[in-house]
Amino acid sequence: MSNCSSCPSKSSCKSQSTCNIENNPKNNIKKVIGVMSGKGGVGKSTVTALLAKKLNKMGYKVGILDSDITGPSIPRLMGVSNERAISPNGKDIYPVITKENIKTMSVNYMVDNENQPIVWKGPLIGNTVKQFYRDVMWEDLDYLLIDMPPGTGDVALTVMQSIPLTGIVMVSVPQDMISMIVAKAVNMAKMLNIDILGVVENMSYIQCPDCDKKIKLFEGEETEKFLSEMNLKLLGELPMTKEIINITHNGVNEISMELDSILTGIVNNIK
Repeated sequence: MSNCSSCPSKSSCKSQSTCNIENNPKNNIKKVIGVMSGKGGVGKSTVTALLAKKLNKMGYKVGILDSDITGPSIPRLMGVSNERAISPNGKDIYPVITKENIKTMSVNYMVDNENQPIVWKGPLIGNTVKQFYRDVMWEDLDYLLIDMPPGTGDVALTVMQSIPLTGIVMVSVPQDMISMIVAKAVNMAKMLNIDILGVVENMSYIQCPDCDKKIKLFEGEETEKFLSEMNLKLLGELPMTKEIINITHNGVNEISMELDSILTGIVNNIK
């Protein structure tokens, strides 16, 4: 393994003492952004897919590395769950490319059935994540988004210590319990000197179909308190809506002006 002295992103790498992954000379990745939650079920993978689609629509070259080895969902969210990755020479792995030209890599591209469980121990999982960064032919990318698994375990540690992250986007929902768990992930990133770009609050509200009024399921006081205490920036609030389901599950590109405005604001804050 090489250290950050050979890393193309060494100028922005905040953990140079631990960044030790070998860079693939065939790849040129400008920015690597982790999407993390600390808690499952908050829509982290959905947010990753939405950000990738928006960045792609803005003209950037985008890839998604699905590091949730035991619970991968990116292939289905990106509409390529029936595809398989190929490795003609047994070393270089070619990513699966969506119809929107977004490059993706997931362990589900390597199994016969997406319902097949991945029963691996921690070191093997960690090495697979490293391989997805090092051996996949990402080539030229403006952004590589890493969809991280819930929690602060082995994979999160591997990504933060081994891959030259530009920063991390945290995903949360407006609940006190969730904020507490997400805070653990925030503190982990801070301990490892990783930049936190901000928080995307998912399932923030529902919108009345008749009067367009935004209805908050929670008061929002806990969110404000959480952001203030953790010194974090709110990147944007995503509603609970069928539109988001249609975008991520059905590959819909045409979205409402309001949602497009929200995603534009989030992307502009992390670019």
